[in-house]
Amino acid sequence: MLQAASTYLDWNNSIDILNKAYDAGLFALIIGPKGTGKTSLVREFAAKKSANLESVNFSLRTRESHLVGAKTLTDGSIGFDEGILIRSMREGSLLYLDEINAAEADVLLRLDEALDDRRQIVLKESTGEMIKANEKWFVVATINPLTHVGTKELPPQILSRFPIRIRLDYPPEETELQIVKRYASSGHDEKLIQGIKLANTLRQAAAVEELYYSPSLRETIAFAKLLDSGMNAREAAVIVFGNVYSQWGNVEYQKVNDIITSMFGS
Repeated sequence: MLQAASTYLDWNNSIDILNKAYDAGLFALIIGPKGTGKTSLVREFAAKKSANLESVNFSLRTRESHLVGAKTLTDGSIGFDEGILIRSMREGSLLYLDEINAAEADVLLRLDEALDDRRQIVLKESTGEMIKANEKWFVVATINPLTHVGTKELPPQILSRFPIRIRLDYPPEETELQIVKRYASSGHDEKLIQGIKLANTLRQAAAVEELYYSPSLRETIAFAKLLDSGMNAREAAVIVFGNVYSQWGNVEYQKVNDIITSMFGS
């Protein structure tokens, strides 16, 4: 069976860095805002390694039991369902800890036990077995900037478990154009470039807190797909980039709409 062509563009050599981290047995941390391709990068790396990928998306609702496991009761018999952390350690799979800086302190404390140089954890919730990680076990985590809702500063001991740090920001405009064209046709480059310039204008305004929201690569890809559908560029820009700002009120929305008008006309 033919494998589908990848749509991921490794514009800053991140996969090579992950390969070197993997070979050295060093866990990696990817740092950057939402929508810059962090998850796509991890999936691409796993695919190139032909590795089984296990992932956890952290939030305030993530509990130790999600990672380690929980006791079960079936027909009067007590059992134990192992969590994703224990399974990945046993199997030596690639464990992806997404938005790890949204995890609660007790969850991070349990993770810390498994992530230190010994790569082991005591299964105190069950038999007390010492779980030793398979030698192929590899962990990649991502964090969002502290400006994102729900994120917290990672404790130094957790940061130290990930000595390989990759910064993944929005790519240069010409690179973003290449990325977008992997998802859409190339029949309207001039309009795509305008959409990317608009996205970067809004990102820069959000970076200095002039706007509440920073559009992601997903949005420029969506803009391109609407152009493919036959929609005109201004309408596509309003739908993808403009309308979301109305949740912060008419002043915010009008500010962005004025930017769209200056770039695409009325």
